[in-house]
Amino acid sequence: MALSGRRKRHLSIRKKMAGTNERPRLCVFRSNRAIYAQVIDDTKQKVLLSCSSLNLKNTKGKKKTEVAAEVGKMIGKLAIDKGIKQIAFDRAGYRYHGRVKALADGARAAGLKF
Repeated sequence: MALSGRRKRHLSIRKKMAGTNERPRLCVFRSNRAIYAQVIDDTKQKVLLSCSSLNLKNTKGKKKTEVAAEVGKMIGKLAIDKGIKQIAFDRAGYRYHGRVKALADGARAAGLKF
């Protein structure tokens, strides 16, 4: 089975990165229509939090980067409420540009530290 370029990059990044209990991993998945974010503790192999643009209301008429920033703010708020202040940002093989960067900036604006 041939792996795509993004999948190869994601596996390469994941070899070096792991989310711990003190500093879980914020993983981003971007599709053509939506953007998803998960906070993962790799030591326990558990998803602590998740959020997506499908959970948001009033996204009609907004650009995808604006929606991604709102998802970042929402996942940041949920993480702060749960007591998570620091995370490791996993861009999942995507370039740190556009929607991925907007999500990261939204999470920072909510109070998360990378």
